[in-house]
Amino acid sequence: MNTFLNEKALELKQGAIRAMFDRAKNFPGSINLGIGEPDLNTPEEIIEAGCNALRQGKTHYTANAGLIELREKISQYLSAQKVDVDPETEIIVTTGGMGALALALMVTLSPGDEVLIQDPQWLNYYSQVRFCGGVPVPVPVSEENGFRLMAEDIEKKITPKSKVLMLNTPNNPTGAVLEYEDLVAISSLAKKHNLLVITDEVYSTLLYDGMEHKSILSLPDMKDRTILVNSFSKSFAMTGWRVGYAAGSRVIIDKMIKLQENLVACVATSSQYAAMKALDTLDRASEMTEIYRERRDLIVEGLNNIKGISCIKPKGSFYVFPNIKALGKTSEEVANELLEKAGVITVPGSAFGAQGEGYLRISYANSLDNIKEALNRIEKYTKELAL
Repeated sequence: MNTFLNEKALELKQGAIRAMFDRAKNFPGSINLGIGEPDLNTPEEIIEAGCNALRQGKTHYTANAGLIELREKISQYLSAQKVDVDPETEIIVTTGGMGALALALMVTLSPGDEVLIQDPQWLNYYSQVRFCGGVPVPVPVSEENGFRLMAEDIEKKITPKSKVLMLNTPNNPTGAVLEYEDLVAISSLAKKHNLLVITDEVYSTLLYDGMEHKSILSLPDMKDRTILVNSFSKSFAMTGWRVGYAAGSRVIIDKMIKLQENLVACVATSSQYAAMKALDTLDRASEMTEIYRERRDLIVEGLNNIKGISCIKPKGSFYVFPNIKALGKTSEEVANELLEKAGVITVPGSAFGAQGEGYLRISYANSLDNIKEALNRIEKYTKELAL
């Protein structure tokens, strides 16, 4: 039967995270520590800004690149991080961070171009790269290095076909944060091998223990070879508003704007006004980060008190990536059994790449009470294994 689908569409598969959630529907009462979404609601003043925009008749198209007022605010926000970009020509507002990533890959990748991506990594990178004709190349990271992506490990994977290096700091799924020295070494490598860097910084406000966000785009001579991707989704609990942005090389941003014109025209106008308000209320992001810090401390201590599980304390995002190798089962087996026997939803580390085997991704974007109950259930499960 001719389905009329092309080869790229036929290769698309459901991600392991969504597949786990679909299974979880059959287990009511489960505690969800799998989803990468804030459980907190969008702050009220941000909601009101979006609603007011609608009431005031701001229901029409904006420029394909987004409202210039929003781009100016983004420019000012990035300037505080020592990232200097022109709001007119070097910033585009996109349909979430995922939209920014897709546009960047679509205008830069040619068939066979290799994209260096750390392993374990966020699931969607591989799918987007393949759909754009690129070849994802995993670069292993290790727990011993705090899951940080190291320049020397990247260089081992570089070939004449290498074109793009993907960074994600703070990281999903590990919570790792690249330090300034890491970024300096990686920037030197990118210039040496003429690599484009796409840096995913959607968790940039979710930092703990005195860590400060540093972007590789702020380093010397990196603007022409870097696209910074960010989003309002995680920092301001705005996942459903679908607002992100990209900044950097004006040559690439220019083509991303032209492509966005052909795909979605622009981001929803009311969402853009809500995003402007978000940038006026950065204290809200700080308040959310403090909530997550308390949850992180609770879940890390709790997991480390469970026999057979060890967990390093992440410095960013709202994920932990505990080591479960001592349980004597694959990460998929453990995740499935935690769902079926304990009523706790997690994601197997193997879903994020070969290096993720032996780990689970657990999100602490959930209430303290739910986290405590989930820890009790996990401990009961491990005791039944009679380790």
